[in-house]
Amino acid sequence: MRPWTAAARFLPVRVGAIAQLGERLDRTQEVGGSSPPSSTGPWTALESQTRAFVVHVRTSFGGRPESRPPQVGGPLSWAAVAIRRTMEAIRLKTPGVDGLRLETVDTPSLELGEALVEVHAAAITRGELEWPLDRLPAVPSYELSGVVVAVADDVDSVSVGDEVYALTPFDRDGVAAEYAAVPAWTLAPKPSTLTHAESAAIPLPALSAWQGLFVHGRLEPGERVLVHGAVGGVGQFATQLARWRGAHVIATASPQAFERARSLGADEVIDGRTELDDRVSPLDVVFDTVGGDILERAPELLADGGRLVSVAEEPREGTYFIVEPSREQLVELARLVDDGQLRVAIDSTFALSDAAEAFERSLASGKHGKVVILSRGAP
Repeated sequence: MRPWTAAARFLPVRVGAIAQLGERLDRTQEVGGSSPPSSTGPWTALESQTRAFVVHVRTSFGGRPESRPPQVGGPLSWAAVAIRRTMEAIRLKTPGVDGLRLETVDTPSLELGEALVEVHAAAITRGELEWPLDRLPAVPSYELSGVVVAVADDVDSVSVGDEVYALTPFDRDGVAAEYAAVPAWTLAPKPSTLTHAESAAIPLPALSAWQGLFVHGRLEPGERVLVHGAVGGVGQFATQLARWRGAHVIATASPQAFERARSLGADEVIDGRTELDDRVSPLDVVFDTVGGDILERAPELLADGGRLVSVAEEPREGTYFIVEPSREQLVELARLVDDGQLRVAIDSTFALSDAAEAFERSLASGKHGKVVILSRGAP
């Protein structure tokens, strides 16, 4: 047996030694028919003291996971990282804010293709507690920013210690917890210029805007695009992205939000309730985030070959879609943020223990940004 395969067989995950996770123990041993350190001595003591999983990790002397097989007979360092067996998580027992509970649950274990993320911030979406679920209890929130603390043995797209952000799939538990097991393919490096709270506020609304404008709307430079609800959660990203693409941007907003819409990059701003008429047509793309009467009138404003796209409801003519996770698009969005091309707005932040208040705030009108839950205190 090759000396490095013993470690691979022993470890279901590869973990690095990150100081904030807990104590670390290193020792050097000779590699022969190499096996991981024994389960006695200081390793057992650490597990007992912390009541945590103690994961023995093959590392190089620099403390990084070994990326290639060590030479037979060469020295190898082993590290132990403590990850608590249990964690705090928000769980939805029944639909609605009254169904939320803060509970102590098992820290998730990893399956192939997954990474364990220490969640620093999780953003929430208006109305998500009423989304149809095929199982309860469930953990809400599908947008996170945090630090990778473990990866399954088949994962090489992210590494321990990476600061990441993501929109996670809707068909599994969310991320309003201290740790989350996440498909590694959804994780992208977070914007380097933003805090975790700011980064967590990006994925769902910005991906919705990106996919609505560029994937479904096929928006090209020089085209005329109307963004309904231009200063809302999705609309504020759509307005900025359409301007970045080089389109002529017409925004709908309430009169008191006109200046904000202009600051986001709109070339024209109108009151969609009273000014949506032939003066704004013909349009190449209409991107709707509002629904209702405005969506009903939108097809009349399209040029020949124009595209109507909505994230609010199914239009009688056009495309309705549900946003999907995309690492590649998040990488591009992070680049735009770090280049100063895209601004992020946060309405308010709440501690994990105050999740019910956070969801109440998400339902309030007059917000100008995302509501974010902080799992690690500081943003």
